[in-house]
Amino acid sequence: MAGGFANIPKIPELRKRIFFTLALLAIYRVGIFITCPGVDRVVMKQYFAQAGGTLFGLMNLFSGGALRQLSIFALGIMPYISASIILQLLAVVVPSLERLQKEGDAGRKKITQYTRYGTILISLIQGIGIAYYLESMKLPTGGLVVRDPGWAFRFLTVVTLTTGTAFIMWLGEQITERGIGNGISLIIYAGIVARLPDAIFQTYSFFKRDLIQPLTLLALIALMLLVVGIIVFFEQGQRRIPVQYAKRVVGRRMYGGASTHLPLKVNTAGVIPPIFASSILLFPATLSQFSNHWILQAIRSALSPGNWLYTSMYVLLIVFFCFFYTAVVFNPVDVAENMKKYGGYIPGIRPGKRTADYIDRVLSRITFGGAIYVAAVCVLPTFLKLEAGVPFYFGGTALLIVVGVALDTVQQIETHLITRHYEGFAGSKGPRIRGRRR
Repeated sequence: MAGGFANIPKIPELRKRIFFTLALLAIYRVGIFITCPGVDRVVMKQYFAQAGGTLFGLMNLFSGGALRQLSIFALGIMPYISASIILQLLAVVVPSLERLQKEGDAGRKKITQYTRYGTILISLIQGIGIAYYLESMKLPTGGLVVRDPGWAFRFLTVVTLTTGTAFIMWLGEQITERGIGNGISLIIYAGIVARLPDAIFQTYSFFKRDLIQPLTLLALIALMLLVVGIIVFFEQGQRRIPVQYAKRVVGRRMYGGASTHLPLKVNTAGVIPPIFASSILLFPATLSQFSNHWILQAIRSALSPGNWLYTSMYVLLIVFFCFFYTAVVFNPVDVAENMKKYGGYIPGIRPGKRTADYIDRVLSRITFGGAIYVAAVCVLPTFLKLEAGVPFYFGGTALLIVVGVALDTVQQIETHLITRHYEGFAGSKGPRIRGRRR
């Protein structure tokens, strides 16, 4: 591992890519602290301290704390993620989008362009909603978030937030193209990791005030390392289905006859299921911020984080979305048809429909195990909060993103090292580090 890091400066291209990535991430973090015009930053922080269990708390997590202080990057990259998910879902029911997905680079560029348009549209809608919401925000002490409400403030807020999201989207695309790793994922990663020092300091303060016992803290650290190891194990876990290609004679040359495998990941859906599940369950709590209707308040109390009903529904929704999103991004029928077209087959399984049914059956089994793993990691913060008195949530969606993005980035760096005849992080005889399939 140390030798792999030592080889990075020896490759000029890789060194430039890493420095370029770090520079753009630094620009993103600087923008987090630039507040939108017309907003009282102090009052906004105080108000957000009371809105942790709503969609605003979830959006604040993915924006790296930008929403809490109404930064120009307050919307974060969530509009881009939402647009990407919507287009992936539409590709299942809209034939023209499905054809674009199968047209290679040209089709992907067109879908990327549609995703950009969708991002701007979603940002405009969310910006309008946030502008109106900010004008209604008021602390019990009488403090106002917006000092001069009106159409001028609303227009300026919508333009600022939409431009900020577009700039973040551009940063992510530049990192993907000219840097190292997936730019959008790294931006989310940077926002989550930036909150780690504050969490460590908060835990240390609890320890100094004897709110956490030394043995409890040691057990917590050991559990953290164990959970990270489990996430790495499952994120790299895959079921390899053997595939044999028949020999073909074209002219005087013989093609095919090779043996390979079809990798099926345990967690094909990634972090999408917990994001969807959290958004659905936190939606009533968000609506209750706008209305004091007794039905909304009753639903909010019943679905408050930590409640047994909330936890049960959270697990069920994660399992559902794991199967649903896997079915959206992986089509066994298309895989079976492509294998048949190029003369491939699974030993002992007839090509065509039988192959598709076999792949679907295997994928369903491993997806169930992956769904249980994702649900267990996501409910871990609830039990830590209740049992150990931990002052911050460890685990869940944030940890899945951090570990998954780290694996992807390390895998890309390792690819650069091996391509230029340097040993990777695992050494010349060690196994390759596999990132998540996106």
